[in-house]
Amino acid sequence: MSLDGGGAKGFYTLGVLHEVEAKAGRPLCEVFDLIYGTSTGSIIGTMLALGMSVDEIHELYKKHVPTVMKPLLPRTKTARLNELAVSIFGDTKFNAVRTGVGIVATNWLTEKPMIFKASLDQAHGSKSTFVPGFGCTIADAVQASCSAYPFFHRKWVETSSGDRIELADGGFCANNPALYAVADATRAFEADEANISLLSIGVGIYPTPKLHFWNLGWWLGMLPSVKLLQKTLEINTQSMAQLHSILFNRHASIRINETFSTPEMATDLLEHDLTKLNRLRQRGRTSYAAYETNITKFLG
Repeated sequence: MSLDGGGAKGFYTLGVLHEVEAKAGRPLCEVFDLIYGTSTGSIIGTMLALGMSVDEIHELYKKHVPTVMKPLLPRTKTARLNELAVSIFGDTKFNAVRTGVGIVATNWLTEKPMIFKASLDQAHGSKSTFVPGFGCTIADAVQASCSAYPFFHRKWVETSSGDRIELADGGFCANNPALYAVADATRAFEADEANISLLSIGVGIYPTPKLHFWNLGWWLGMLPSVKLLQKTLEINTQSMAQLHSILFNRHASIRINETFSTPEMATDLLEHDLTKLNRLRQRGRTSYAAYETNITKFLG
């Protein structure tokens, strides 16, 4: 399973997953051999991998996402994100997960992806020095994956080998991490591509929020740097999906990422209105319905 980044729009992902879990009838960590996630998808995916239910994750999102997204200053958002990560994961490390995971972040210095993994089987070389999650905590990894600069400050982590690395949001290199997930399955796990089933879930595509002169959050969203970031993440999502379909086309794959055009669906990754976020979750549940027959086949 692959879960896109998209900040608060992860409520859409939770709507889809609510239906998937209900159809499966058991925790999703028992259904999927590998769960990849970027940014908000990394938080959701890791909690699933630890054995949490979708409803439990939804309750945490309702409690924490508005407090993280509402502040205007990046330092305040960053502090709230850190509080969220620590409150959920504590000092838990990657040996606690119950299935394979991949948390995508971006190494700011080398401009390359840094992917936190739990299993030695996922290593593409350097197996003799592999350490789950590079020795970092899950809290540090997911915060790094969610550090959407300039909304949030970049995240420094220290690996078990003593390296200090500055990381930014995984969306800079793979906002849709499906390609990385399939690469792990075929290259690292050495699974035959024809034997792989991939469920890739986005966060939906929405109209831009309307102008409100009194809303400082709206003005922040109109800054050129912020607009560029959002456009970069959207382009990255679509390009990774296209590249994935070209390079890997022999496996069963379902992509759920509906486009909405009605004004009431206008939102962005910084949304903190719970009424709107609940609307996204409802749309996720509705989006699932169009794919239920094929997902039922996936689940056996």
